[in-house]
Amino acid sequence: MPTDHFTWSSIAAEGFPFPEGVPASRLGDELSAMLVSPDPKVRDDQAYTAAARWIGEGHLDEVLENLGDTAVNRFTHPEIQARTFAPLVLRCVLARAVAAPGTVPKAAGERWYAPFTTWYLTESDTRGWDDSLGWLHAVAHGADAAAAFAQALPGRRAELLELCARRMTAVADYRYVQLEDARLARAIGRILLVPGLSAEQATGWLSVVAKALESGGYGPVPPWAFNTFATLQSLHLHLTRGLAEGGVPSHAAVVAAEVAAILRLPYHWLA
Repeated sequence: MPTDHFTWSSIAAEGFPFPEGVPASRLGDELSAMLVSPDPKVRDDQAYTAAARWIGEGHLDEVLENLGDTAVNRFTHPEIQARTFAPLVLRCVLARAVAAPGTVPKAAGERWYAPFTTWYLTESDTRGWDDSLGWLHAVAHGADAAAAFAQALPGRRAELLELCARRMTAVADYRYVQLEDARLARAIGRILLVPGLSAEQATGWLSVVAKALESGGYGPVPPWAFNTFATLQSLHLHLTRGLAEGGVPSHAAVVAAEVAAILRLPYHWLA
């Protein structure tokens, strides 16, 4: 599409060809504005799909840092869909930074890290889906960003594993029903795949989970505990089968054994 006379609906209809001749700054600004939209067709089907593709293809390299800064500023946005699509943008930006070193300074990734972790731990609206807003998926989208941070900032790997543990055990009224457990398990698997983790680092985060479950007793399973058990089950499967991209982490066996030990708390019949 060699002209700047286009509509986003036409871009989507044609399979998201990059509009040559349009300044990256304009595209970045328009995409960022659309990513706040409460209309899932605008936000998800058009803006995010275009942003993810064009960032990955390198078309928006000159505005990557700005896209990341804008996304981070939205972690305190009053509207839930703006907050939960911010980590998806960060995931794309960080993945591009890893694939094309120099496109984003490491200092930017470090600058984004604290606001992301604060949001991920404190976001109270963890619904996967809303009939009006579409996909929200704070837990799943945040997990994707956590895995991307581990690639971009490998020194943060152990912290990111603990972050995932604190997210899955966070007190919540919402039970994972939109595969949040699988997305969180995949992210943990991807973090474990980053080279250089010791066995202690690969398993240390599970102490957070074990401590959270210490006070469990007679009565109904609270949603946060259900979420934790579901995520651990999914993680055990991921560690056993491996990921299509990356395979089985080097410490998969010891992590899986400790996960199984925790799961024997509710599932006492396990061998």
